[in-house]
Amino acid sequence: MELSWWNLIPTYFDGTAIELFGFPVRWYGIMYIFAFVTAYIMMWRIIKKEKMGYTKEQLDSLFTWIIIGIILGARLGYVFFYKPGYYLANPMEIILPLTHDATGTHFTGIAGMSYHGGLILGTIFTFIGLKKNKMDVWKGLNLCFLVAPLAYTWGRWGNFINGELFGEVTTSAIGMYFPLAHDSPLSNPILHHPSQLYEMVFEGIVLFALLYNLRRVPLLKDKMPCLYLMGYGLFRFFIEFFRKSDAHLGRNDLFGMSRGQTLCSLMIIAGIVWLVVLIYREKKRKLKD
Repeated sequence: MELSWWNLIPTYFDGTAIELFGFPVRWYGIMYIFAFVTAYIMMWRIIKKEKMGYTKEQLDSLFTWIIIGIILGARLGYVFFYKPGYYLANPMEIILPLTHDATGTHFTGIAGMSYHGGLILGTIFTFIGLKKNKMDVWKGLNLCFLVAPLAYTWGRWGNFINGELFGEVTTSAIGMYFPLAHDSPLSNPILHHPSQLYEMVFEGIVLFALLYNLRRVPLLKDKMPCLYLMGYGLFRFFIEFFRKSDAHLGRNDLFGMSRGQTLCSLMIIAGIVWLVVLIYREKKRKLKD
């Protein structure tokens, strides 16, 4: 098979940005910094443009809570959603960047972060941060969920550069050769869907554009958390058909779903129920008035 430049893009990266004192610093970790900076800048611009009345000190404090919640939640989410048995047997690996096998102890970094875990604990910590800083909770949550897709875009770009979380095998020209797949030599390549890019575009850029424009609809302008849960859940659910499922889990959840699809189904349901409840309460309030 003759490969084009497109098919070979993943071979140009090895996932390591730099080495510090002999330890590799992965691009994925750096993308967390880009994600938080992007979200911070966007939030501050919207706060000033819409004259929300929050100070930079309030936003700084809130962001500290957000960062802690997302990172802690993403790690714990991976532990409990994807490998509870393994980490129950190796609890120290939850927090230490080391793994143990028959050949000894190896530095691997903190391997394994869950989007859904980061979403859950990140939302809880955001709520706490908003209360602590005397910021309107609902307005704050609307702002955070609005900019979340742009921050998320960096994470999936980091996955792509790392060559991880690639998709299912494909014969389509859009497929790429991922060395970490270890399922074929370059001389006789097997291509995979670049599902990281699908997620980056649809769950990130497209979702942000949709949410930003839906704010112009009076009924939906303050419903960003609900719309985000529904939008991300739908995009991710369908992209999961192209994304290679975790080897130890497969597609063995209810109705043959992957673990990601199961969690996204819960997101969609939660978003719909939340939206219906909010609209119902608003209509009920108007009738009383």
